[in-house]
Amino acid sequence: MVSLIILAVIAVLFFYGISIYNRLVKLRTMVQEAWSSIDVMLKKRHDLIPNLVETVKGYATHERETFESVTRARAAAMNADGIQEKEAAEKNLNQAMMNLNAVAEQYPDLKANTNFLQLQGELSALEGDIEKSRRYYNGTVRENNILVETFPSNILANMFKFTKSAFFELDNIAERAVPSIKF
Repeated sequence: MVSLIILAVIAVLFFYGISIYNRLVKLRTMVQEAWSSIDVMLKKRHDLIPNLVETVKGYATHERETFESVTRARAAAMNADGIQEKEAAEKNLNQAMMNLNAVAEQYPDLKANTNFLQLQGELSALEGDIEKSRRYYNGTVRENNILVETFPSNILANMFKFTKSAFFELDNIAERAVPSIKF
């Protein structure tokens, strides 16, 4: 009788352990999928920026420094690896884009250009999608990190080398908002 109770407790603990393990795997996969979504959207953003720069270049030919700055920042963002490096590169790209926006403000004909307006709309929509993806990513990271750190799941997490994931966040509070693209 006692051995049957012990066997039942062991079976319950075993299946509980399997449940925790499967949840850890699920959350790790969700974090990877969420990061992949952000990466795809950042790639779309990086592909859209040269078109925007070329359109502005046609109107503001003497603003070479600004265009080169955007181009360098875009290249750095595309080549960044890892979450922290991507965060820093995207911050620099956001700043360069704000400078480009300031240049575009000086040219009323540019603000009326249909191609420019279309690119502006696409970029604005993409920025919103990136922000939503960051929220989803950070939510899955939060769930993963809670499970990795709380008892008793932390025992299995440590045993099977599950680790906390890094949040994708911006240091400057002013940069936390989606950049306003006004031309």
